[in-house]
Amino acid sequence: MNSATVALVVFVCIFGGALCGLYLRIIVPETHLKDDTLAIVKLATGLIATMSALVLGLLISSAKGTFDRVNDELVQNAARVLTIDHLLGEYGPQTRELRAALKREYTAKVDVLTSGDPAQIAKLETAESMSAVEIFQARLSALAPADERQRALRERMIQVGNELASTRVLVFLQKEGSIPMPMLAVLTAWLSIIFGAFGLCAPRNHTTVSALFVASLCAAGAIFLILELDRPLDGFISLREVPLRAALKYLGR
Repeated sequence: MNSATVALVVFVCIFGGALCGLYLRIIVPETHLKDDTLAIVKLATGLIATMSALVLGLLISSAKGTFDRVNDELVQNAARVLTIDHLLGEYGPQTRELRAALKREYTAKVDVLTSGDPAQIAKLETAESMSAVEIFQARLSALAPADERQRALRERMIQVGNELASTRVLVFLQKEGSIPMPMLAVLTAWLSIIFGAFGLCAPRNHTTVSALFVASLCAAGAIFLILELDRPLDGFISLREVPLRAALKYLGR
């Protein structure tokens, strides 16, 4: 289920809770709607609202942390690719083919990562994609250094290549996000109760319904934002493409 669908379900639940509250105001006896009774309802609603605000802030912070972490790791990978390309250039003209292969593979990976297409991104986890990285690492290891300088360059390239592979795996482990759906379900239930209490305490008119509609839409939008930030490799909120594209300009120079 994608982020937009989940957000729509959340909106229906929250606004439905508000409409239920407005309906309850009609059928509940007037003796249950006195000021002292509504005061208790408002106090209970305030408690739930405080808990909901804390959880909502926690989820937004966690999702934003995931988004920034994946972006930073991809930028670091771009730097590592440039480092390997630079080291290959220093190694000698015999690495010209390796540098061309590195640029070709990295360009293809950047195109897929910035496409926002889940089907395309899933291909990066296939055995074929993983074997391409292993083959490149094997070709680095197969270089035959002619002196100590080239030997040191080869060891450095192997080290950076291993770091590149490790970070790549870490990025894909984080691509599914870290926000548990049961927590979102509980938060949605709390928000529905809060809006139900709003409806119970509010007069029934067009202004009230409009205000509850907009507030429900904003609450569902917050859930949508959380889910989008928690899945940085696909969705409407995309990765920072500029650093990845900038790295391509310097490859092979």
